[in-house]
Amino acid sequence: MTNILEVKNLNAYYKTKSKSVFARSEKKQVLFDVSFDVRDGEIFGIVGESGCGKSTLSRTILGMNPLYDGSIVHNNKKPQMIFQDPYSSLNPAWTIGRILREPLLLSGIRERKKLDKRVSDMLCKVGLDESYAYRHPSQLSGGQRQRISIAAALIACPKLVIADEPLSALDVTIQSQIMQLLIELKREMGLTYIFISHDIDVVYQLCDRIMVMKDGRVVEIGDTREIFDNPREAYTRQLIEA
Repeated sequence: MTNILEVKNLNAYYKTKSKSVFARSEKKQVLFDVSFDVRDGEIFGIVGESGCGKSTLSRTILGMNPLYDGSIVHNNKKPQMIFQDPYSSLNPAWTIGRILREPLLLSGIRERKKLDKRVSDMLCKVGLDESYAYRHPSQLSGGQRQRISIAAALIACPKLVIADEPLSALDVTIQSQIMQLLIELKREMGLTYIFISHDIDVVYQLCDRIMVMKDGRVVEIGDTREIFDNPREAYTRQLIEA
């Protein structure tokens, strides 16, 4: 199977503010020699406790964190992101239509009819009718906002999508609906997901392979069922049994 993403020996850093006004800012390392690949068409899970480096890894892959060394190779279009919080990831001043048109405009589509058609089609794919294009995020429920976040990530037709805790801000009843939507869209659009979560049960249900992280390092990588049935590392067993 072809790899859609290859990450090798990745180290990532953040600038930290010095206590002294005159001193230079320092770099704090948060990822340590991370290597993995993502196969075309799979759901690759990244799991670990809060602060283990999952979100830093996703931001670095997307080019949002320039302080890194190592290799990140995208074998297709630039990945897109579904963010954790549907309340803060959508511009409250914009209509849903404008939010969804923006990625298309950035990709070079300018004709209004094409833009409106793509917006209408994408709303339909995430289970919302075209009237939602004229609403603002404040007029939507949490589940509807997350559907719009998904639509915004997918409307420019990426092949790789990074979903960073996309269920954690939602009610349990809505979580199952959004999880099913993600599965349906994967099949319909031929997507590959990197699914980031601290919820081990969701990862087990959804992912083909998983990577376990702790303190910015990879603990183990393997097929989901194999890792759950026979974890090699004590930390992985601890996560599964928690």
